[in-house]
Amino acid sequence: MSKNKKIIITAILLAMLIILSRFLSIKTPILKISFAFVPTMLCAIWLGPKWTVLLNVLGDVIGATLFPTGPYFIGYTISTAIAGLIYGLLIYKKEINSFTNKEFIIRVIISVILVSIIVNMGLNTLWTSITSGKAFQVLFVTRIVKQIVMIPIHIIVILFLERMLRGQFDKYIRSEDD
Repeated sequence: MSKNKKIIITAILLAMLIILSRFLSIKTPILKISFAFVPTMLCAIWLGPKWTVLLNVLGDVIGATLFPTGPYFIGYTISTAIAGLIYGLLIYKKEINSFTNKEFIIRVIISVILVSIIVNMGLNTLWTSITSGKAFQVLFVTRIVKQIVMIPIHIIVILFLERMLRGQFDKYIRSEDD
């Protein structure tokens, strides 16, 4: 795939990411529920870790600059970069049939669980504790409950979307440029 095509796809996913995370999410002082993981996961599947990290970092920085919800804190940018790296390393499909369905499902489950534990429950709880002054342990308990609910939702949504988009969009993404 050409670099131009990767840039265009990343730009479209970036717009989706900003809209989903900044406008179509439920926010409380200590929790945020959104479907902003969808463009991240699609980028990870189609473009790999480098582009997914770039997407997430740009999405966080641009979103925080244009549509701030509080002061900018670099910890969340680091978290989103790590999440993009984990997803990109585990679920990138270099070719349309890189994995069997079973392998892909296992990779999605592992990546979602790793991001949930390392990034969402670990790093983001730490960052929220630092920025809000609330005790880490109190925040951690609410994060555990959220992740128990969200892990299966993330897995189901991404497997559904990947299957729905696999045929048509993969042909476009993987096709040679004219």
